Amino acid sequence: MVASEAARTYVKETLAANDVTIFSKTYCPYCTQAKSVLTSVGAPFHVIELDVLPNGNDILAALIELTGRRTVPNVFVKDVTIGGGSDVAQLQRDGKLVPILQDAGVLV
Repeated sequence: MVASEAARTYVKETLAANDVTIFSKTYCPYCTQAKSVLTSVGAPFHVIELDVLPNGNDILAALIELTGRRTVPNVFVKDVTIGGGSDVAQLQRDGKLVPILQDAGVLV
């Protein structure tokens, strides 16, 4: 599936407008995990629920082109993906998540 230019632009503009963005699906337990971990460290985040958007599959195609990740969640700090739910949880367990967020100016 090839993403439309509109979807690519949407992703870039969304990432530029938010410090932390989660591309998610409402029913996904790994998406819930990522949101929970970020909430637990006090990180504000913006969520895009792809399954409720009419162009959600197009946006997912743009994310695949951008990151190579075919699954949700796809968690970004600024414009850099830090992975999915398990990845974010592992970063937290390893003590690496808060420093990433601090370096990006998300947390002080």
